[in-house]
This record gives sequence, structure tokens and C-alpha cells, in this order.
Amino acid sequence: MLFVCSMNSVRSPIAAALARQAFPGRVIARSVGVNGGKADQFVHEVMEEVGIDMSVHTPHILDELVANRFDLVITLSEDAPEAVARKGLEAGAIEHWSVADPSLVEGNRDLVLSAYRDLRDSLRRRVGARLEPLVSGGSQSP
Repeated sequence: MLFVCSMNSVRSPIAAALARQAFPGRVIARSVGVNGGKADQFVHEVMEEVGIDMSVHTPHILDELVANRFDLVITLSEDAPEAVARKGLEAGAIEHWSVADPSLVEGNRDLVLSAYRDLRDSLRRRVGARLEPLVSGGSQSP
């Protein structure tokens, strides 16, 4: 499966890491961005809180993909659906999940970290609910 967001630095790498954690050895989850981005320290921090080491994550872009076929593609930013369509990926299903970008939150450190945690926790619930039927041999439809 593939998660796609704007810069592959926050939303898509969090979703892919959560999918791998929830279904170890049962899903292959990748993430890319429409454009290039940089690793995000807040992502490292909030994912470490749930036992996921993101220090090895390097942001990649859609154009770097070698694979062209995925069982499921989930877009997580407003620019991702069109970019996925342009790329011409073959997918069993393509879905768009509208999720907030916590990197846009302004305020003190605690407020920003809270936004990242909210994203992590909401993605954890959605990933689990969406992928459980797939890994249990169910349908790809939502």
C-alpha cells in the first residue's frame, strides 16, 4: 500500500509507520510526497512516544517510485489525488483522507506537539479500521 501527502515529511510517513506497526509482516506500507520535503523533528518525537523510530525515514517523492501497482493508495493532502492520477498508478483502490497538517499549527511547543499527537492518534485509528479487513482477507472497499 502507498500513502501520499505533500512532502512526505509528516502525514504519509506517520501513516505508513503506523500501518507497519499495527500489522507487522502483514502489510508492505510505503510513503511518498508530491514534492520533496525534509525530516520533521516533531514527527520523530511523537512517534517515539508510541515506540516507532522515525530516524531512518528519508522523504521521497512520487516521481521516485519504482513500483507502479498497489493494492491500496491513500492520499492525505489536497494536492495528492491529482498527482497520483497524473502518475498513472495502478491500484485496487484509491482513497482520499482529509487530515490536518500539524506543521501549519502556530503556537508554543506544547500546542504544536499536541497537533502532531492528534494527527498520529487519528491516523492510528483510521489505519487500523481500514486495514484490518484487508489483512484478514476481506474486501478492499471501504
